[in-house]
Amino acid sequence: MKVPAFNADAVRALAAILTETGLTEIEIEGEEGRVRVARAPAQVVASVAGPALAPAAAAASAAAPAAAMDDAAHPGAVRSPMVGVAYLSPEPGAAPYVTPGQGVSAGQTLLLIEAMKTFNQIKAPRAGTVTRVLIASGTPVEYDQPLLIIE
Repeated sequence: MKVPAFNADAVRALAAILTETGLTEIEIEGEEGRVRVARAPAQVVASVAGPALAPAAAAASAAAPAAAMDDAAHPGAVRSPMVGVAYLSPEPGAAPYVTPGQGVSAGQTLLLIEAMKTFNQIKAPRAGTVTRVLIASGTPVEYDQPLLIIE
């Protein structure tokens, strides 16, 4: 089996794009073949120089990753079906589609995700109450990222 030649500069350029944009994967295809560059999502590691954290601060910093893991495993988590930029309201300055504590019905628009200059409505998969909104408007989201919780 013949191994296709690759352009190391192209791979480095794609890796730089991943770093600049915060994406975890990019792929291009041309006449000469296809190149896919992927990296594991960055892990946030906090280090503190100087005096040790107070017990309350240490407990709070340990609870934050646990809360994020709970949100990801929550059965009512509404997940992003695509990579893009999430918007909680139909236009800047407008009221958000939903707020915590608000009841929603199945099929109701929860937010928008802009991908490739197209705004995609993300609808409620079921009826319930929005308990938490996990993203801020205008932030990039990844595929399968929890966006909000409906209970």
